[in-house]
Amino acid sequence: MFSTIASFINAAIIQGIPLLYGATGEIITEKSGNLNLGIPGIMYIGGISGIVGGYIYEYYASEPVAALCIIIPMLCSLIASALMALIYSFLTITLRANQNVTGLALTTFGVGVGNFLGGSLQSFFGKSGSISLLTTGNYFKTTLPFADKLGDFGKIFFSYGFLAYLAVIIAVVAGFVLNKTRIGLNLRAVGESPATADAAGINVTRYKYVATCVGGAIAGLGGLYFVMDYIAGAWTNDGFGDRGWLAIAIVIFALWKPNLAIPCSFIFGGLYIICTYIPGLSSAAKELIKMLPYVVTIVVLVVISARKRRENQPPAHLGLPYFREER
Repeated sequence: MFSTIASFINAAIIQGIPLLYGATGEIITEKSGNLNLGIPGIMYIGGISGIVGGYIYEYYASEPVAALCIIIPMLCSLIASALMALIYSFLTITLRANQNVTGLALTTFGVGVGNFLGGSLQSFFGKSGSISLLTTGNYFKTTLPFADKLGDFGKIFFSYGFLAYLAVIIAVVAGFVLNKTRIGLNLRAVGESPATADAAGINVTRYKYVATCVGGAIAGLGGLYFVMDYIAGAWTNDGFGDRGWLAIAIVIFALWKPNLAIPCSFIFGGLYIICTYIPGLSSAAKELIKMLPYVVTIVVLVVISARKRRENQPPAHLGLPYFREER
């Protein structure tokens, strides 16, 4: 019985890691007042960029080096995801385009580019079949050496690749920076009232740009984790599913707090796969159970809206453009 529970918790955490990356990145973005609905597309680009970088390195390297098998895909993922977020920033901050429309367009663009590269990469190098980076994937999936010796305890806490632990560390650091540092205070001020922050001498545009690009880069690592660790260096078009939207839902469920996003991501990961642990379910029932994370998010949104506690509300200027001339 406990072994089954341990397996479920392990699977829930694995499912929750890409959600945690996406949620942490979006929380940082939203704290600046930007609502980036392009996170699913950015995560998609983060995944395919890592695949492309790893594929090119494996193709040309006669003997791939472990460190480079990890560093190159990570750099490709971070840079491409940050560039996607930079596009969003330029359109919504500098040109003051509608944030909702821009984010949705970015998601469509990201998925389209990812599917094109994923479907064409092999043919670019004169090969056929699906992409599979077994060497790189195995390096990303490498777990702590003593995990197997600790039984179910090791399975729950130590049987993950380094990106899983990095996701938790980034969320904790993000929570500390947002709540305990001057940078975090200034960023929250920008999200609450950019006019007041501007009057206080805070460079609103800089904070918005940096927060959005850093948030995008972090979210992109969620896509990299999915392709390199979860599916071991493989690529399947549209294989990412609705995880990007779940990450945005977690932002609300976690009340815009990175530390709270950690358990929330694992809860959502468990809800996402719990149907596989319930025998005898029909296909329709499984799809209904997969709706649970969204239903829970709606309930939380209704509750926090009714209670109206300021600390549990989104940034006051979220999704709104800032016109300095109107200050």
